[in-house]
Amino acid sequence: MSPFITVALQKGVSAYVGEGGGRWCGDHRDDAAKLYQLAVEKAKPGSIFHAVAEEGVSVKEIVTKVGNQLNIPVVSIQPEHAQDHFGGLYFSARLTMQPQASRRGSGWGGLLWPRD
Repeated sequence: MSPFITVALQKGVSAYVGEGGGRWCGDHRDDAAKLYQLAVEKAKPGSIFHAVAEEGVSVKEIVTKVGNQLNIPVVSIQPEHAQDHFGGLYFSARLTMQPQASRRGSGWGGLLWPRD
């Protein structure tokens, strides 16, 4: 969430690109720490784990929540203006991963991040 908050505070608006169809994965830092601990203790060498509790939350949903919490407008920007608005971060990508393999390989639950 911090990249979204940082850009929103800098720009005075919480923005998404186009229709806001990009998706980002999410997890609570304590869940990620527990997964890393379990990976070190239990995983087979060469195992790959993704600390993902949510397979993909829409960017529009994220920036709407940020805008509401910061009491700033939530706006859509056109793709051609995204680089200028966000700098090196581009929030329209579909960044999704599936946590099932991490859960099977480690016993990790990924449950601390509450979703309302």
